[in-house]
Amino acid sequence: MTRRKLLLKVTPLLSVILFFLLWEVICRLLALPPFVLPRPTEILQVLIKMWSGIWPNALHTLVTTLLGFGLAVVFGVVLGVAVGSSIFLYTAANPLLIGFNAIPKVALVPVLVLWFGIGTIPAVLTAFLTAFFPIMVNVATGIATVEPEMRDVLRSLGASRIDIVRKIGIPRSLPYFFASLKVAIALAFVGAVISETIASNVGIGYLMMSASASFQVPLVFAGLLVIAAMGIVMYMSAAVLERRWTGWATRGSGTETYVGGG
Repeated sequence: MTRRKLLLKVTPLLSVILFFLLWEVICRLLALPPFVLPRPTEILQVLIKMWSGIWPNALHTLVTTLLGFGLAVVFGVVLGVAVGSSIFLYTAANPLLIGFNAIPKVALVPVLVLWFGIGTIPAVLTAFLTAFFPIMVNVATGIATVEPEMRDVLRSLGASRIDIVRKIGIPRSLPYFFASLKVAIALAFVGAVISETIASNVGIGYLMMSASASFQVPLVFAGLLVIAAMGIVMYMSAAVLERRWTGWATRGSGTETYVGGG
């Protein structure tokens, strides 16, 4: 392993350690009380002490997020392929999609509660709605930007529109698709937690709201760290899939696993 590769591997861990060290030092130097900003050591103590109550809520949030994210992948890919393949469908759907994406998803949670009641379904749907748009747009962009010359060559060889999309458009959209996954998974967590804070009696969002109401600020931050840890794991999983399936698009860049890499 070269020095550069070793540095790339250890730098993220070192940056996280440095961040928490600075956090700890600043809190101690300023003598900040725990109800204002708890120290990382205090958060760790709460995380260990109350893990038996944290992990079921964390698992619920993870399952909810993955369900919404899975729906977003399915519907995002299908609609992205359809929109990217047809200029007429793109023109017709574009204003509707942009308008829908402009609506804050937190504003939809009360509507979802009216339709489905308080619980898991609104959280799953909120995760789906927040993660759907970037997947659909990136897939559509990858298919729509196939070079006209390549289309002309394939048509001259007798390829149909479906053949062009299947053999050229979809493979070409894979780097866009996997890049969107890394963004969408973070948005899915945001959507699920927002819904849990408003309309749920289980999950990390609910746990954080309950802790906030009783001024257990270290527990609130423990919930935030759990969400961050789950988000990092899911992001890195998407990055591993990206390297495996689209290595030809990022070969030699050395930035495939980082934010914005793709």
